[in-house]
Amino acid sequence: QVQLVESGGGLVQPGGSLRLSCAASGSVTSINTMAWYRQPPGKGRELVAAIPSGGSTNYADSVKGRFTISRDNPNNTVYLQMNSLKPEDTAVYYCATSPFTIATVVADFGSWGQGAQITVSS
Repeated sequence: QVQLVESGGGLVQPGGSLRLSCAASGSVTSINTMAWYRQPPGKGRELVAAIPSGGSTNYADSVKGRFTISRDNPNNTVYLQMNSLKPEDTAVYYCATSPFTIATVVADFGSWGQGAQITVSS
């Protein structure tokens, strides 16, 4: 089993930046894809960005050009750099891991972090 611990959430003004980190422990050899999801207030969970072990990233259209996902494989950590933040980015952000190279839906991910609140407001 994989355990995930997130850090880096908070309150930021529109146009600002934040970086989320997520450290994995436990059965890390089972990890292929690492990803970030988010859940806005009153809405479902949506994929923000994903990065398989091969390194080919994919992003939600709403964050392309503003967010960057990266991973540090030796330290089993995934990051989400968020720039030019907008109020509609307000959500709880979750990191997740999957044993699959292609993982795009919630059911593909077996391990989840505790969630980090990101609030974008002036």
